[in-house]
Amino acid sequence: MPTTRPSIYLDYNASAPLLPEARAAMMEALEIDANPSSVHRAGRAAKAAIQKARRSVATLAGAKPDHVVFTSGATEAAATLLTPHYSFGRSPLTFSKLYVCAADHPCTLAGGRFEEGDVVFLPVGGDGILDCEFLESALASHDKGAGLPLVAVHWANNETGVVQPIGKIAHRVKAHGGVLVVDAVQAIGRIPIDISDGCGDFLILSSHKIGGPKGAGALVAHSDLMMPLPLISGGGQERGHRSGTEAVANIAGFGAAADVAERDLEAFAEVAGLRGEIETAVREIAPDAVIHGENVPRLPNTVFFTIPGLKAETVQIAFDLAGVALSSGSACSSGKVGRSHVLKAMGRDTEEGGIRVSIGPSTTTAEIAEFSGRLREIAARARPDKTLERA
Repeated sequence: MPTTRPSIYLDYNASAPLLPEARAAMMEALEIDANPSSVHRAGRAAKAAIQKARRSVATLAGAKPDHVVFTSGATEAAATLLTPHYSFGRSPLTFSKLYVCAADHPCTLAGGRFEEGDVVFLPVGGDGILDCEFLESALASHDKGAGLPLVAVHWANNETGVVQPIGKIAHRVKAHGGVLVVDAVQAIGRIPIDISDGCGDFLILSSHKIGGPKGAGALVAHSDLMMPLPLISGGGQERGHRSGTEAVANIAGFGAAADVAERDLEAFAEVAGLRGEIETAVREIAPDAVIHGENVPRLPNTVFFTIPGLKAETVQIAFDLAGVALSSGSACSSGKVGRSHVLKAMGRDTEEGGIRVSIGPSTTTAEIAEFSGRLREIAARARPDKTLERA
């Protein structure tokens, strides 16, 4: 069978390569032919694999294991959390409006189970940082008589890598009696996260962004006293928060990837050096290039840039033909290449769009050099009068 693996992979924000540890954990779990809800020995073994993974994911997020609810992915976790209907102990709790960051991932921008008219979009500045004054004003004018405010914000943007001031946002939401859902999909395993440290009430996580398998995700709660009403009801798995027989192998792989992410968190920060090499190369090749979010905190692995006169999808296709995988924006819709809603939210929407390079611990300086050489060739063909020749 021919391989479809690119020779150089620079698209970690779309999906990180499956880790050997995750693959091994999945293979081991696949040997357990039992339902984890069964009480016999094999069933208990399947349940034990899930619980082991739950502890690993909890450790990575700074949570208690019982506060981790496994889902099929981040999209399901978002759809579960973004609902007007929660329980607080045995009492119902209602949220009347959802406030969501305009640069968020489409799975939160969709508004979950809220009516369209009850979703308020929070603007960001040209640097991609949430307008906290707008948030403050919106929460101050919120009518609590109709229900509480629910706020959803991404910790780190999937396109730009811009890191939001989550502590500051969480403080404001709490001061106005609201609840904060944080999409930590791109942040987990890349920057330190501890939900016990006041960074929000709920986290949304995804397995395949940290080198685990696709088809597994989680919602993580600060406390299980307040929880959303289930999106999927049935057999009562996941302590009644998400019914359906658990995907044991996927969850086991997720747990193994979480162990590696926890162990290598400091090492991941070191890829910022390679990010610097990418940005230096982009500047040398196209001095008029715009690196989005460059003056605010960003993930150490992400560069999102625009070169005037060079369309991002053209660049992506050219790199793909050369065996280099990167993105023009996010990979959130099947087969979709279009304008970036993130750049639009930042007021930086252009015909060219943006080129996203996202790397990981296995990325090498040789691969960055190859990327730089290819970009120089592409830019020289598209805009020969503006691209600097190699010295």
